[in-house]
Amino acid sequence: MSTLKIVSLLPSATEILCALGLEDNLVGRSHECDYPESVKHLPVGTEANFPDGLSSADIDVKVKEILADALSVYTVKREVIKSLAPDVVITQDQCEVCAVSLTDVELALDNYLDKKAQIISLRPNSLQDIFDDISTIAKALDAEKPGEDLLELLNERVDIIKHKLKFADDKPTVACIEWLEPLMISGNWVPGLVEIAGGTPILAKQGAHSPYVSWEDIRKQNPEIIVVMPCGFSIERTLKEMDLLMQQPGFADLKAVKNNRLYIADGNQYFNRPGPRVVDSIEILAEIIRPKQFAFGYEGEGWIKFGI
Repeated sequence: MSTLKIVSLLPSATEILCALGLEDNLVGRSHECDYPESVKHLPVGTEANFPDGLSSADIDVKVKEILADALSVYTVKREVIKSLAPDVVITQDQCEVCAVSLTDVELALDNYLDKKAQIISLRPNSLQDIFDDISTIAKALDAEKPGEDLLELLNERVDIIKHKLKFADDKPTVACIEWLEPLMISGNWVPGLVEIAGGTPILAKQGAHSPYVSWEDIRKQNPEIIVVMPCGFSIERTLKEMDLLMQQPGFADLKAVKNNRLYIADGNQYFNRPGPRVVDSIEILAEIIRPKQFAFGYEGEGWIKFGI
């Protein structure tokens, strides 16, 4: 196992590998793998097919154009991967906008490597799926004991929150916004995280992809709490586009806004990464939804309150 060479083309997989004590086996990463900091020196095996710095609306248009032409949002750098000669490549088959797809990896590696590489493809749609992916990677890479220890620790942290909220009756409605233009509500595992943290998710279903919604949908639901967590965006990046929400008709009349319960969370580092820090995401939501009961220390770094 110690000689296995692994290329991770998925930020969450990179985090899982490092949490399992397999960082020394990593020989390559995707252009988005940036945590832990120590992986940033590794060769990069992917690139995005659109420029940095686009607005939310421009990114959405560009991605849809690329996919409409049956092209990929990301490119696998075949020469880089070939030079790394990996034994294992980890990718995903969950979202063609989130990272390099399984099909792209298979096409890039097919008849291209000098040896056959094992491909591990992840497809998480719920918290349990994320935990199962950790177990899958641990078993495939002969790290079952570290995998069991990691999952035990993660489950303990989740159970602490569940236990503390066991008899909580009030479960405020929470809108988790995954994209600002056009508007999307966070789906997949996020509704489940909201429920664990003591809230009631709106406009998205546990295990289903994130849906597009209209502003009128949000107004009708009139959520008590709004958490803005755009996919791939830091808090600073999101702050630059909050005008897109604030200029919507009736924005100031929403319960969440009137009661000063509008928040921005780091979607890039937490909520959009189905790896070990998904539990950090639950703790962040617990701090936001239940501030009198939870203070894990994420405020200012993982989330901020947005006052208007």
